[in-house]
Amino acid sequence: MSLSAEKSFFISGPVGQLEAIWSPSDSNPARAAVICHPHPLHGGTMGNKVVTTLARTWRDLGISTLRFNFRGTGASGGVHDHGVGESDDLLAVLDWLQQQGVSQLDLAGFSFGSWVAASTVARLPAGLTLGRLVLVAPPVQYEGYAALNPPAGTLVFQGDEDEVVEAAAVQAWVASRQPVPELVSFAGAGHFFHGRLTELKAILQERLQG
Repeated sequence: MSLSAEKSFFISGPVGQLEAIWSPSDSNPARAAVICHPHPLHGGTMGNKVVTTLARTWRDLGISTLRFNFRGTGASGGVHDHGVGESDDLLAVLDWLQQQGVSQLDLAGFSFGSWVAASTVARLPAGLTLGRLVLVAPPVQYEGYAALNPPAGTLVFQGDEDEVVEAAAVQAWVASRQPVPELVSFAGAGHFFHGRLTELKAILQERLQG
């Protein structure tokens, strides 16, 4: 397993530069994981602890990772666009990855980021194969979430004491999908998985290796 140091840089996005952090793996250059951050109007950035925990999980398995700030967040250009433009931001990131030789994608998102990830799956560029879709605390109350049918192999992580996303609504959404995603429920965990990040990482690592 050969991992290079994290690289901070900018990707050309639809409405300006997108601030990003890239951790390439020399041993598996064709595969990468992209992690999308929570709602920027509520303080969400690529530095969020859930986001960095997810990135570290793939990185520790020898897989390249990329996390980035959506438009209007951190040093990224543009203004927040309620998930619509953010999907275009993600597609620009995926285009950059393909230019680096990536053909196999794992895609993850936390909260708002899970909406962007899940809603963009149907628009993946040709030549990019999706391995895993990982949704953490997906805000299924968003208009449009009911219409999403995530692909086979999708993982959903949800705290049953989430103060932002109603756990029962997530359970109902998962049960109504076809195919049904795997739901991992964390008893006593809130929205930000305080005190449970090590457990989150261990379970995700187990699923990715399975």
